[in-house]
Amino acid sequence: MTSHLLPTYARVDLAFERGEGAWLIATNGERYLDFASGVAVNALGHAHPRLVRTIEEQARKLWHVSNLYHIPEAEKLAQQLCAASFADTVFFQNSGAEAVECAIKLVRKYQSASGRPERFRIITFEGAFHGRTLAALAATGNKKYLDGFGPPVDGFDQVPFADLAATRAAVGRATAGIMIEPVMGEGGVRVVPHGFLRALRELCDQHGLLLIFDEIQTGIGRTGYLFAYQQTGVTPDVMTLAKALGGGFPIGACLATAEASKGMTVGTHGSTFGGNPLAMTLGLAVLDEITRPGFLEKVRAVALRLKQRLAELRDRYPAVIAEVRGAGLLIGLRMIPAAAEMVDALRAEKMLAVAAGDNVVRLLPPLIVGEAEIAEAVARIDRACTHLAAARTHARETAS
Repeated sequence: MTSHLLPTYARVDLAFERGEGAWLIATNGERYLDFASGVAVNALGHAHPRLVRTIEEQARKLWHVSNLYHIPEAEKLAQQLCAASFADTVFFQNSGAEAVECAIKLVRKYQSASGRPERFRIITFEGAFHGRTLAALAATGNKKYLDGFGPPVDGFDQVPFADLAATRAAVGRATAGIMIEPVMGEGGVRVVPHGFLRALRELCDQHGLLLIFDEIQTGIGRTGYLFAYQQTGVTPDVMTLAKALGGGFPIGACLATAEASKGMTVGTHGSTFGGNPLAMTLGLAVLDEITRPGFLEKVRAVALRLKQRLAELRDRYPAVIAEVRGAGLLIGLRMIPAAAEMVDALRAEKMLAVAAGDNVVRLLPPLIVGEAEIAEAVARIDRACTHLAAARTHARETAS
């Protein structure tokens, strides 16, 4: 069948018709263990009863009114996010890339409102991923994403990952802020050392810069804490959220302190769909579920057991898995064979995972994953490793 979709994705020949918790059911009836979660989006799994009930009830009442009017659901979700974090203000939109755009504008506007309009540049880090809009791509700095789209948006200076000397050297008269993911998801599930984040905080305080944490992939419980910054001992000035915040419904958010957001006055930013009642009601339900007593403690406990089991597999298959890395249920397997081979081998075992940079396979189960699914996942990864190890042995024997 001819597809009329723009061919920007190398899609796998696989489609799903429904989901149940940590499982997806394909159109042919086969069941897949979902350790991709829509790339860290379906935090509460598929068809979560609370979310199903919430969307049904709200859909009968009100979907959209626009930000020309007060939206009580948006006010309530903003209040709860601020109460649970460092922030004083929130701007809602529809995606992570939009949240990053808001953060970029906010940082530039802060410097201008502070009497320093010459400050507009933001330091970012090699291997990061901040989205697909033109400014977010320039912040990411990856040539393969920028080729063919004309001159990159000016205002971003990339430095090597966790290189403090290079970061200090990059600070200049035009520097407005520093943006970093506490855990680089797309960049290979690389956990940024907490000491480096502390040094960035000190650098920002010393030079009057704003510190942005991109928590689009790490936020809303993925690392076992509501926000990843909460386990680092470092508080940013600005934070971006998306993915898990809507549990599968498109929501993005840019959070900031009152000081950092002081330049964002009437007319400086907007969003047609952002903060609509339907999205906000779902965001409230997701946040309520994830902040229930014991929920995040369970995420941390399950994540620890999964990483221990994966470490055992690494020891058993040293020619296949080089390293187990990550935080909470954002776990990376750095591979010896190509990461894509592991993703394919897992899919053959009816399990979904996601490739990342640095030859890493990401494991992103829903946060409601239980012991039975963890045991099943380990068994399927074990079989995939056996297959890849045998293939490598065969290749060596054939070559000799």
